[in-house]
Amino acid sequence: MARTPLNSIVAQRRSKSKSYRQSYRSCLGASSRLGLTPALTARRLNTSRRAPKSHNITEKLNPEQLALLTKTEWKMSYVTPLYQFRHTQLKSYSRQLSAFIAAEKQQGLAIEVEGSESSFRVSFSVLSGMAETDEDPETVLLQIFSKPMFARQDEPQRSVWSGWLACINGNPDYLRSLPKDFICLPLFGSYGPDALTSVVQSWFQQNFDCYFGPLEINHTIMPPLQITYTINPEDAWELWSSVRKVPQEEKEGKEEEGSSIDIDEVMRFMQGLKSHFYRHFRLDLSVGTLVQVSTALGSAKCNGRIKISNSRYMITTLTLLTEGALLKMPI
Repeated sequence: MARTPLNSIVAQRRSKSKSYRQSYRSCLGASSRLGLTPALTARRLNTSRRAPKSHNITEKLNPEQLALLTKTEWKMSYVTPLYQFRHTQLKSYSRQLSAFIAAEKQQGLAIEVEGSESSFRVSFSVLSGMAETDEDPETVLLQIFSKPMFARQDEPQRSVWSGWLACINGNPDYLRSLPKDFICLPLFGSYGPDALTSVVQSWFQQNFDCYFGPLEINHTIMPPLQITYTINPEDAWELWSSVRKVPQEEKEGKEEEGSSIDIDEVMRFMQGLKSHFYRHFRLDLSVGTLVQVSTALGSAKCNGRIKISNSRYMITTLTLLTEGALLKMPI
């Protein structure tokens, strides 16, 4: 009986948000409820993309936040627009999610974290400096803390789960097309026990009428044969320079002419790698599946896990992931 008022409030909020979402979809028309029409899809896609440029974000983020982002392998998901999410309410959200986790535990949900006590504390905060345009909402960092089981009384709690919601260089036409009560943070990164990830996603879905889905880097099934292929950086750069259409403009410093990357150049570069591999090992890489790419900048796996090792290219990487998340969304 003590939970009845809370349930009533949640039911009213869900009813209101559901009706608003339905009215939003009705404006699009029955044929475009999944957002698959060319016009809506084009809004999510960046029509132009430049070569990666370095961004010195070390001056914008504190060292602890930067270390968390660059030393962690994140599991990526996409998130549909959040209904009535407010950056000014993050302290309230921290209390609400803490209470939600406690309620889920009372109902017998297995969200135990090895070596930790049963109580959890949630923290929402803003990662200021991550937004690249006026249209981008600020990135939100989530952390769940718990005290070790045999810790001293004065020992602080430690982080047992981390996550963030971001929109970096999102297509402005798509962001402006959303109703005013919706905010777009399509990129969700998580690190920690899957049980806590599921609880966090469930809380967001119930409170902000959103939906989470996996953001695979490669959707094909992993083959039984896995090949790890490395190439010397100097050799890779020499091959890339040989397939560029306008290498001379880059040497002369004409950035506007030489900074665009053509898909044909990328295909010729990959074909050059395949030919080199076949010439030496008589194995055709085209019949296999690329499952992981690792460079000095970071790594990306087909199961949607990424690690950004170089902070100077973090914004560029998150821009590409944001575009992928927007295209993956069903609405």
